[in-house]
Amino acid sequence: MADVSTLYERFAASADAHPDRTALETGGRVLTYAALRRLAEHTAARLLTALDGRRVERIGVLANRSVAAYASYLAAQRLGAAAVPLGPEVAPVRLAAVGRAAALDAVLAEQSAVDHGRSVGFPCPVLPFTEPDEDTGGAQPEREPHPVLSPYEARPDAVAYIVFTSGSTGTPKGVPVLQRNAAAMLDYAVDRYGIGPGSRVSQTFDLTFDPTAWDMFTAWSAGAALVVPARAELVRPARFIRRTGVTHWFSVPSVITYAQRLRDLAPDSLPSLRWTLFGGEPLTLAQAAVWQAAAPGSVLENLYGPTEVTVSCTQHRLPADPADWPATANGTVPIGTPYPHLDFLVLNEDGHPADEGELCVRGPQRFPGYLDPAENQGRFVRFDGRRATVHEGREAPAPDLYYRTGDRVRRDVDGALLHLGRLDQQVKIRGHRIELGDVEAALRSADGVEEAVVTVGTAEGAEPGLEAAYTGTPQDPRALRAHLTDRLPTYMLPRAFTHFDAFPLSANRKIDRRAVATRLAAPQG
Repeated sequence: MADVSTLYERFAASADAHPDRTALETGGRVLTYAALRRLAEHTAARLLTALDGRRVERIGVLANRSVAAYASYLAAQRLGAAAVPLGPEVAPVRLAAVGRAAALDAVLAEQSAVDHGRSVGFPCPVLPFTEPDEDTGGAQPEREPHPVLSPYEARPDAVAYIVFTSGSTGTPKGVPVLQRNAAAMLDYAVDRYGIGPGSRVSQTFDLTFDPTAWDMFTAWSAGAALVVPARAELVRPARFIRRTGVTHWFSVPSVITYAQRLRDLAPDSLPSLRWTLFGGEPLTLAQAAVWQAAAPGSVLENLYGPTEVTVSCTQHRLPADPADWPATANGTVPIGTPYPHLDFLVLNEDGHPADEGELCVRGPQRFPGYLDPAENQGRFVRFDGRRATVHEGREAPAPDLYYRTGDRVRRDVDGALLHLGRLDQQVKIRGHRIELGDVEAALRSADGVEEAVVTVGTAEGAEPGLEAAYTGTPQDPRALRAHLTDRLPTYMLPRAFTHFDAFPLSANRKIDRRAVATRLAAPQG
């Protein structure tokens, strides 16, 4: 096996080479590489002491956009464990399900989330995050690796992190990503986007969203600064970028829409920006044009990739002159071509290669299989050179199998791929992957609700959002929302609830979801 630098090795190498450079800016604080490394070492040692020195495999991180979040994530990497981002705003019922599925050894929680974490009932200790001066009465933190810690041992085949995505059955789905999966992505991205010690990389995503790994470790692999906006600053990206001098921006495209409403993207308003990357949801040509006018000196790329293929696996770079941009049938920017170190297939319903069909990917970024082996069934295909066959086994998939993304694409004459939508009930709202069945299962658990259908509403002038329909006893929408708030993350909550006496049925007597969506979209009155 070729040498693989793990996430912590990459960070540590930058800390050795650039100890006094800025590693992190968040919440009004600025930490150098040396300071962030000491904090990660302190946190790792403190966790080991609390667990009597036993080996840990999976560490929950109940923090977001704070020094505690990033130091705790690095502490997990320092111990050779998988970091499991949890999200302080996530409902206790869902956090408990994630904790059980991940078999957590411990949870590191920022101070404001400690009580929330302890109320969940995790099957492991919940430790409040502290800094060295809080434990030592103001003494200076150690400048050498903490004596409690053993020398770091690189384990390329260890799990680097586990992201839990929405599951169609109502149970969160665990996606483990190996150190070598992350290394393949980082080796490519750091070079492609020219990230180095002078770069300032944005971190716009919440920790529970897998592009955070891209942001953190493209920056920390190259001695760059990770610059974190508060959530309130995301709707005014131009103001934030100008204030902080960000050179590399990566976010969901919907940021553009919010910023437009606040008149925050005037032409030539982003002079420091050199690279712009969008991903997580479709990027329209209209959105891209607004951003390009604001940042004419920035190279703009559209990225695509499911969590299972380690953040991103295709790219499309738009020409500097909008007159040279492609004209697409659905008005979106193509997702482009797969990374050169990955193999892909576009398969029709019969499993034959085609110009339009399901995108399937394999290669060094492909994850090793779901945390729950039952989720592997039907998600991979084997290709014999003529036709693909679905792998029905639940065991960990062999490296030569292609992952079925569930995304429908069309290949243009120049080889670029255009995203045409999903083949299942999965949707993306502001970049978050949501299985509609997950929300429906939670809604059906409410007293008096019999059947539930959740759709995506796209009313003119409004951002796409979830809308719910249900049968059974009519309910107060506030009570239904409260019921779901105890079970789902905020981004999975429907913005409206509509009672049906009965759902329309299709010819085969199944709920006609399209008819339900049409009725929800019809003007009320």
